[in-house]
Amino acid sequence: MTLDQFHALKLWHTRHRREHPLEKGTWEAILTLWMMGWVGIPPALLLGAGWTALVCLALLFLPGAYVKWRTRLHQAGRLRCDWITALR
Repeated sequence: MTLDQFHALKLWHTRHRREHPLEKGTWEAILTLWMMGWVGIPPALLLGAGWTALVCLALLFLPGAYVKWRTRLHQAGRLRCDWITALR
């Protein structure tokens, strides 16, 4: 995901927080886990906790994977996702 896409999603969730509180909460949780990945990698490497470093590395890809997963579900007609249009 690009920085512009992150910003567009943040704006969409902020503007629609009353209509879609679960969407906003889920996106905030995704971003929190993403930040935990960024913050957790250096200590995990310094402490020699290899499995923790791998988990943190995987968390770095979480926002993009979440958006791709939601896009596929939306395109398949299994889940309606109003914020997909904000990414274009």
